[in-house]
Formats: sequence, structure tokens, C-alpha cells
Amino acid sequence: MPQAVIVAAGRSPIGRAFKGSLATMRPDDLLAQVVTAVLERVALDPAMVEDLIVGCASPAGESGFNIARVTALLAGLPHVPGVTVNRYCASSLQSIRMAAHAIQAGEGDVFIAAGVETVSRYGTGMADSEPAKNDRFDEARERSALRSGGEQSLWTPAPLADIYIDMGQTAENVAEITGTTRRAMDEFAQRSQELAVAHQQNGFFDREIIPVTTPDGTVVTRDDGPRPNSTLSALEQLSPVFRPNGRVTAGNACPLNDGAAAVIVMSDDRARELGIVPQARIRATAVSAIDPEIMGLGPVEASRRALERAGLRVSDMDTVEINEAFAAQVLPSAEQLGVSLERLNPRGGAIALGHPFGMTGARIATTMLNSLATSGGRYGLETMCVGGGQGMALILENLL
Repeated sequence: MPQAVIVAAGRSPIGRAFKGSLATMRPDDLLAQVVTAVLERVALDPAMVEDLIVGCASPAGESGFNIARVTALLAGLPHVPGVTVNRYCASSLQSIRMAAHAIQAGEGDVFIAAGVETVSRYGTGMADSEPAKNDRFDEARERSALRSGGEQSLWTPAPLADIYIDMGQTAENVAEITGTTRRAMDEFAQRSQELAVAHQQNGFFDREIIPVTTPDGTVVTRDDGPRPNSTLSALEQLSPVFRPNGRVTAGNACPLNDGAAAVIVMSDDRARELGIVPQARIRATAVSAIDPEIMGLGPVEASRRALERAGLRVSDMDTVEINEAFAAQVLPSAEQLGVSLERLNPRGGAIALGHPFGMTGARIATTMLNSLATSGGRYGLETMCVGGGQGMALILENLL
């Protein structure tokens, strides 16, 4: 069976939504620049690309019309098909998984797995209406708590939890049931800021960032998010956002962002034929489901499944990247998995860098490749919580 390897990866800078450096960029234009640049990083005929698979958490408005195919045309790839996939925050991680599966099934040798999200552009080109919610979840949504008992039918096979619950409320739920303190969350957030700032300043992120040209001709080369002036005392002064006496603040949660990333996934046989040196081998992936109201613990079971499929243990991982949607969920997820702080998000994470939903899966993979190549580590685990009560994980083996 062919093995799936990653031969090139790159990402845009991450902009702050609405007021940041990429706020004027359409998502398709942004992604087209990234895809073009990543293809240029490897000697590859674009006509060999089997499919462009793009993750997007909100594929509507300017991100609609199957943004993958739109992007292929904008990137000068007229004969490359495209498909848009949505697994919320893990959308581009899903695109990498789909590319790997196709290669393992013998249904192609070269794929571009990418992701994009421009929260700044939400609403642009969309109808002025909210997505329709299923009223069978009304009771759960009103209570924002787990339901038990009640009348059941073929259409209601189990007590329904609130599938539409605000992500911040899920973080508060996780903090409450795991006993994660506000102090621990703020300390982790400050750590993320300090690590991201340090590695922005030492040039680590420059190796993965693709400069982006905005409509007014400005060339953006750095992430907006890392805050050199962040302090623990300042974080401790922030008020809770989701509950009056809660623990989740704007400082210990990810912000809203814009960005795009792309990864070229190839069969090991084709890479060998073309003389292309792979960066990493995809060892395993996994998805899992969990109650939507404690969505943030999704990485735990997904990671365990991926590790089992790879025949590896957490202790084998040289670096572990748990997406920092909220400090409230990263800390207990890491604890349950047995991940030491030294190996966890060693370059900072989404609390500092940002979390453009559809981009993040591919962004973390790109950063993890960079990190493993820099440190000389062999294995890396990427894992994420996913809206609606899911988890997803990817294990990479460094080949450089």
C-alpha cells in the first residue's frame, strides 16, 4: 500500500479579524496566493495534482461556490478539480486526512490539502439570515445542560445535548468539571504569548510563513497576534466573557482571525520517482465524538485512537500540538493524555498566534513540521477539539 508523505507546506501570516492586516483580503484570493507559493516550494508539475481539498468552517458568502475550485482557477490551476470540506475547527486537518486516504487507496499520487478562514469577511456576500437550527434541540439549548430521561422515539434515540451551544460555554463546562482554575488558564495563556513572541523574534515562523500581498499592495509577513507586552497580572485583570463568575476571558481563549495554509501530500513512490525529498510521513489519523457540551475534551479519545493505529505511545512524541481554542480545554486534555508541558505547544499556540478556523489544522501541521525539523525530533502529534462534540488527531513522522 502506498504511504502518504508531506513534501511541502506553508501558511499565510495570521491576521486579527476586522482590524488586522488581512481584513481586506477575500478568502479565495488569500488562499490562491498560498497555494501558488507552496507549489513553488517543490519541483512539481501542477498538472499532476489530483485534487485540491480545502477545509473551511463557514463555506458561505465569499467562501462559498466551492471555494476549492474557485481557488484552483485563481491559482492558475485550471485543470485541477477542487472540493470544500467542513469539520469546523478541524476542517483542514480533515483535508490532509482525505488526501492521505486517497493515496493509501491508490486513487491518486499528488494532492493539495489546504484550509482558509477569513472571519473579517463573514457576512460579505451572504444572505442576511442566520442558519436554521433544528427545534428538536430547543430544550437542550435553553437548559445548556445535559438532559436525562424524557420521551424517546425513533427520531430521538437518546437524550439530546445542545449541539448549538456556544464554544465559550463548552470551555466553561470543561473548566468546571475538571477543576481547571482561572489561575492555571491565565498562566498557560501567558506561556503561549511568551513562546510565540520568542519564536516570532528568532525567525522560527519566518520559515513557514508565505508573505501575502493585500489589495492595496501591502506585503504582510508577520502574525498580528503575539503580544510582547502581555503579562500574567494583566491577564488576571480581564473579566470573564461567557459567565458572570466564569473563568474564560479574552486573554485565555483564542481570538478571531484570518488566514490560509496549504500542504502538498504525495505518495512515497511518486516522490521517489521525482526525486523529491519528503518532509514527513503521515503515520495515522483519527476522529472521535464526545458530548457537544464538553467539546473541548475531544482531543483525548482522538489522540488515543491515532496513537494506537500508529503503534506508538504519547511518550514517543517529541512534540504535541493541542489546538489552543481555550486554555480551559488544553490543560485537562494534556493531563488526561499524559503530555508534559515541555513537549506541549513548544512554539506557542492559537491563544497567541490566532485560530482562523478552517486554516488551523493545516497551520498546526505546518508549524509541527517546522518544529520537528528544527529540533530533530522524530514524532509529532497534532490534535484538536471540534465544534459539535468531536476530536481529531494526526501523527507525523519527521523524515528530514
